[in-house]
Amino acid sequence: MLEVKNLNVFYGVIHAVKGISFSVPDGKIVTLIGANGAGKSSTLKAIAGLVRPKGSILFKGKEINKLPAHEISKLGIALVPEGRRVFVNLTILENLRMGGFNKKLSELEPLYEKMFELFPILKERAYQKAGTLSGGEQQMLAIARALMSEPELLMLDEPSLGLAPLIVAEVFDILKELNNQGRTILLVEQNAAQALKLADYGYVLENGTIALEGEASGLLENDEVRKRYLGED
Repeated sequence: MLEVKNLNVFYGVIHAVKGISFSVPDGKIVTLIGANGAGKSSTLKAIAGLVRPKGSILFKGKEINKLPAHEISKLGIALVPEGRRVFVNLTILENLRMGGFNKKLSELEPLYEKMFELFPILKERAYQKAGTLSGGEQQMLAIARALMSEPELLMLDEPSLGLAPLIVAEVFDILKELNNQGRTILLVEQNAAQALKLADYGYVLENGTIALEGEASGLLENDEVRKRYLGED
């Protein structure tokens, strides 16, 4: 579904992503793990059109790296940003409407119902302002908002950040369910253990390059990964 070739991202003189290449097969969960500053978030931003990269990004065989972000979204890619970034002064329903910006009004109602089925807590609070929600509820809203565009590829940037362990487990269960329904997922995550348990395939980023890659189950057993990213001796 997604093929990234020789991707480079610069912020002025800072070379954040250094010629990485990877792919995301249809129907799979792929994770990018690594320390802060490894280039994970920059990679997602480049795919989503939020920064202008060098290299090649192909989505279903179509070159997208020169398209604006809203055109990339319409093609079927959605990003759940780090820190959730919900519209705190808008209600849950208004946030969902923003996510479905590319839909006709007649298409929105059944999509609202799908989101409320997936996230019942949002239905209970549909007319509350997003700023009144807990961190976990805001993360669920951020995922639901992204799903309103009915993306074929869902990208998530650090969805567990700042959440209690029980809420993290709930969010990852939801991602597994979405994948079971056929959604392709690209996940950036500092919680390497959780990410690798969920994913089919993983890439380890270090200083803007891919240091390791492989089946997620194999990376979980890799001594270097266990020592550096799972906190094990």
